Amino acid sequence: MNPQLILVLVLLAAAVVMFAIGRPSMDVVALMAMIALPLTGILTLPEALAGFADPNVILIAALFVVGEALSRTGVTYRLGDWLAAQAGGSRSRLIVLLMLSVAALGAVMSSTGVVAIFIPVVLAVAKKIGASPRQLLMPLSYAGLISGMLTLIATAPNLVVNAELARSGLGGFGFFGPTPFGLVVLALGIGYMLLVGRRLGESTVGDAAARRSIGDLLAAYELTDNRRRFQIGAGSELNGRTLAEIDLPGRHGLTVLTIARGPWWQRTLLAARPGTRLAHNDVLVVQVIGRAATSDPLPAALALEPLDFDPA
Repeated sequence: MNPQLILVLVLLAAAVVMFAIGRPSMDVVALMAMIALPLTGILTLPEALAGFADPNVILIAALFVVGEALSRTGVTYRLGDWLAAQAGGSRSRLIVLLMLSVAALGAVMSSTGVVAIFIPVVLAVAKKIGASPRQLLMPLSYAGLISGMLTLIATAPNLVVNAELARSGLGGFGFFGPTPFGLVVLALGIGYMLLVGRRLGESTVGDAAARRSIGDLLAAYELTDNRRRFQIGAGSELNGRTLAEIDLPGRHGLTVLTIARGPWWQRTLLAARPGTRLAHNDVLVVQVIGRAATSDPLPAALALEPLDFDPA
């Protein structure tokens, strides 16, 4: 066997092992492999760096930029709101809309990124409609995989094959060349999930260990009486101040139990410690104590907007 081939296989095996154990990080492993090839004489330095000038590499990098832009501007999260509103209580409709949405986004950005973005959205929607997360996460995964068949730029292998065809003097694929095949597979995937995917929600031992909501915890600890839920308004004197500074129990008879921050699809629960600093739009679950339970309303300066108690 060619010694250079053996060396390449050894480098490949070492890279796979390091990728598998996660040490060092994947970007460092990739750079080490790229440096090792010219150092061992297998490639020249221009050959090792030629990939950075490849149009496919630049296009894939640009797709990651587009995907991050869709995430940071809230497009994907607004889509999650729309899914929850349109689906109502129908799980079948939600599965169809979810798979179509994920496939459409995955056709123009990284399918891995789309799935990662939609996981918290799907979990929140499943909780909201009372569905098993398994009934939605598997369709999410399938739609992400199928999205790679919808357009030329949907997945990197499409671009690599197209570039090799062009390099060989053959006609490459059009932007929507794979789309007819992808749409057929997507339709079959949706049908499969509607017919067979329902079994994914059948009860198992794992369902008994599902996470309890804030409401469940409050009920378990018998804290359901005189509880209230408020959102901090823009003009509230609580904005930017810690719980210790405002002394809600002493001044207003309110004990903060939990603090929720962020939109509902990726809400973060903060510990109600004395040093926790409040912010605009934080949602507070409080226990009304003492005379405040039946006496005067809260001062306007607090700008606390009452919410229905649905902390799930």
